Amino acid sequence: TWNIQIPVELTSFTASVGGNNVTLNWETATEINNSGFAIERKFGTSDFVQVGFVAGHGTTTEPQAYSFTENSLMPGIYSYRLKQLDFDGTFDYSNVVEVEVLTPGSYTLAQNYPNPFNPSTKITFSLADDSKVTLKIFDLLGQEVTTLVNQDLTAGVYNYDFNATGINSGVYFYKIEAVGVNGNEFVDIKKMMLLK
Repeated sequence: TWNIQIPVELTSFTASVGGNNVTLNWETATEINNSGFAIERKFGTSDFVQVGFVAGHGTTTEPQAYSFTENSLMPGIYSYRLKQLDFDGTFDYSNVVEVEVLTPGSYTLAQNYPNPFNPSTKITFSLADDSKVTLKIFDLLGQEVTTLVNQDLTAGVYNYDFNATGINSGVYFYKIEAVGVNGNEFVDIKKMMLLK
């Protein structure tokens, strides 16, 4: 009989969906010779492709927790698996986990976070349909400061970073205008404060 030592003991592997982002979490009980984990994703009828890599802890008898997030995914069903790689090149696959990224039911524009901010903040919005979208920043006088988005986007949830380096402190507004392929129109404005 062969005495084969399992290099990494994976105790859990889960996937969760938040908006159109997928977060994978996994834990190991022990690790031997662990270079790390290649994260592989399959969408629809496509083959698995590597979408990320998380370094392992080499050799340890302590439990370890890992996490990986993939952002801005299109609606649909995704399958994920881990390809655990040893330093000597051998590898092993985890079980496959499956998640579904849903199309938002409505158009929304969320309050930026953080707010007040310095120098950057995140603006999140959702689109119920494929849409032509503009997202612009204005000062208190209504003058355009910058355009963050001006393109066609598929239905889903989007996060954009606004970096205000080089812009004076004060109150600003961000405005979204979206026209869906079905003719639905969405306009919303929110206020934000830049404190330097």
